[in-house]
Amino acid sequence: MDVYWIISFFVLGILFGSFFNVVGLRFPKKLPFHNDRSFCPSCKSQLNWYELIPILSYIMQRGKCRDCRTTISFMYPFIEAATGCLFMFSYIKIGLKLELLTALLLVSMLMILFVTDVMYMLIPNKILLFFLPLFVIMRMISPLDPWYDAIFGAVSGFSFIALIILFSKGGMGGGDMKLFGVLGIVLGWQNTLLTFFIAVFLGAIIGGVFMLIKKVKKRQAIPFGPYIVVGALISYFYGEQIVTIYVSLL
Repeated sequence: MDVYWIISFFVLGILFGSFFNVVGLRFPKKLPFHNDRSFCPSCKSQLNWYELIPILSYIMQRGKCRDCRTTISFMYPFIEAATGCLFMFSYIKIGLKLELLTALLLVSMLMILFVTDVMYMLIPNKILLFFLPLFVIMRMISPLDPWYDAIFGAVSGFSFIALIILFSKGGMGGGDMKLFGVLGIVLGWQNTLLTFFIAVFLGAIIGGVFMLIKKVKKRQAIPFGPYIVVGALISYFYGEQIVTIYVSLL
């Protein structure tokens, strides 16, 4: 494995991760993100170039704004580092193949949605609609086996969550339903369902812990998106192995 490519994908990931933070934080509030300079959300002072270096700026400033000394959200370095690691891991796992582009697109979408759901409990339709045609094109030129698994995945993912919403009277949101429809194109039906069960398992465990330490109250709404993100990534990279192990145990 070429160390040059590993480092390159990590650096590319942290740079994109910085952009994903901006998109995820500004897009739901309908703020421009493609041409406006970055600024402190607290005092609105514009940031200099040395305050925009992914991860390093956060460390050098000790997590505080240079002007108003307000604490900077840990979301910034977390998404930058996570995206860098996931871009790097995608290359290590897949190599320089066409499927690598699908993996990078999937990571990109999930990182943006992680931010929007944690910060605003929202999975924006326009973000899904941006990535949807890209995934359709990628599944046409880099299809699943069999190729129609992408169609089954989209239909089953959308329909499964729709039924849950219907019978639970709002147990999940419409954003989750649309997200699972998009994920189905990338993952296929088995890994899409696996994503759901992993997300529910993680939500139950982590939610239970938060309730025990009284970080969340009973019946308090918490974002489900981050668990879907983790479930989707596990399913994409290791779903086949997990399903095989599960079937062998039956």
